[in-house]
Amino acid sequence: MSVFGVYIHVPFCSTRCGYCDFNTYTAGELGSTAGPDTYMDALEVELEMAVASLDDPQQAETIFIGGGTPSLLGADGLARVLRAVRNTFGIAEGAEVTTESNPESTSPEFFEHLRKAGYNRISLGMQSASSSVLKVLDRSHTPGRPVAAAKEARQAGFDHVNLDMIYGTPTETDDDVRKTLDAVLEANVDHVSAYSLIVEDGTAMARKVRKGELPAPDEDVYADRFELIDARLRSAGFDWYEVSNWAKPGGECKHNMGYWVDGDWWGAGPGAHSHIGDRRFYNTKHPARYAAQIAAGELPIKETELLTAQDHHTERVMLGLRLKQGVPLVLFAPSARPVIDRHIAGGLLHITETGNVAVTDAGRLLADGIVADILLSEED
Repeated sequence: MSVFGVYIHVPFCSTRCGYCDFNTYTAGELGSTAGPDTYMDALEVELEMAVASLDDPQQAETIFIGGGTPSLLGADGLARVLRAVRNTFGIAEGAEVTTESNPESTSPEFFEHLRKAGYNRISLGMQSASSSVLKVLDRSHTPGRPVAAAKEARQAGFDHVNLDMIYGTPTETDDDVRKTLDAVLEANVDHVSAYSLIVEDGTAMARKVRKGELPAPDEDVYADRFELIDARLRSAGFDWYEVSNWAKPGGECKHNMGYWVDGDWWGAGPGAHSHIGDRRFYNTKHPARYAAQIAAGELPIKETELLTAQDHHTERVMLGLRLKQGVPLVLFAPSARPVIDRHIAGGLLHITETGNVAVTDAGRLLADGIVADILLSEED
């Protein structure tokens, strides 16, 4: 049984990273048409309208403030966001409440204020501890700041702190990854997300790769770096629970688990995505248009999709097989069993003690291909 979540998208960044294709805007890109104050006013109204639109609104059992750079709102702004959720959906007792933060826009006082406001989990964008890699990624923080910020968060009373890593950046070396892992372990966090760099079309990095200014990512390098990261984290007491996520016992992100098990959540803010029952929808992306729709008395929903039973099944398989816990065998069509058995024989899948189909350690990097094989077999 999944929990109900609320996601809040904060679309502001001080600079644009070269690899980023998220729905974010710098002050120069927005001009005077939209800003944090207008955004905050609109967000509060959207949350009120959201609750009014639901037949059976639930209290938020997980809340995740993402971006963009939520910490640019400051501790007061983030406290206001949480008050808006509390005053509309309500916040369940024991809820997991996370905000992403850029290490450079945090301080001991920032974390102390967030704890008092009700936040209990922090996610920091580290990406790398190598100054040369950070330069290629166009990241603005200094290599040592994420570790210092993580320690400050722990000292402020946050038991749950995540550091994000990116591996496979052009020009990155194995030593760069080892240096980053050294820093992660020094920070004494209980959760690590490590993602292979994806060069997205339309980004500054994609243009540099196309022009030959940077080498294209290498799949073999990705695999080697993944194994290096996995071995080091597991030797330090972390275990993987999703292909790109490791946690110490009790440190798993409940909010993200809701996404991966086909749960429900309301996404508020420009470009935020929601999933409620059989509806999946997303908001207008530009902050000015988003605010204008709300001012006109409309929910800022750009597009809605109605999900069929097959859609739910497909997503549960696609996302569930990325989880260590896997997917119940009984959910698969009989036609999928020979494919599942073949991957079991090949050492890429196994049946857990609870009767789930799950990827093995060897199968994690091949999860997408395994999913495609299984879903194709069910179409026959």
